[in-house]
Amino acid sequence: MAATSRWRRPSARRGYHRCNMEPRILAVPDDLLAIGTGHAFTAVASLDELPRGAMLRVTRGDLDLLLAHTELGVCATDDRCPHMSAPLSVGVLDECIVACPLHSGRFDLQTGETIRFPTTGGLDADGGYHPPWTPPGSPERPEPTDLKARARALTRVRRLRFYPVRIRAGSIEVSFPSGRPDPPAGRR
Repeated sequence: MAATSRWRRPSARRGYHRCNMEPRILAVPDDLLAIGTGHAFTAVASLDELPRGAMLRVTRGDLDLLLAHTELGVCATDDRCPHMSAPLSVGVLDECIVACPLHSGRFDLQTGETIRFPTTGGLDADGGYHPPWTPPGSPERPEPTDLKARARALTRVRRLRFYPVRIRAGSIEVSFPSGRPDPPAGRR
């Protein structure tokens, strides 16, 4: 669906008419929903703050979430790269793929899977090893062997974790894990 609302062409008799077309919720795998979610929902942003193709960081307590309005719908995931926790909200959204600004990892917001492994290499969610790589146009680097590099090689890049979302009267609501502190939602 195009946007939160659209305008029809004016007619001589009616003028402009607004169609209330709320965006869809992006369907995500049930096994990737954050534990303890799905009960109560909290309003975190308005649809006006999240046009299609945009991302927004919202914070509740010590939990930072990424709201993304993809071509397939709205979703909420941790605002942390599953590799080294860089904020995905300052990365790039391309359809349903979010790119991490730190090590060039790319993650699918529809499936939670890693589309392109981060440049530093490491373990995928299933434990498979991926060597470091160099982005095109950058000088080749040999695979480092120091302690920091060995630690990165053992860093597991997990799948994204999602939070249930619903849209009510122009407001985006998210279900946070139960038992978390309940300060008002904030934006950074």
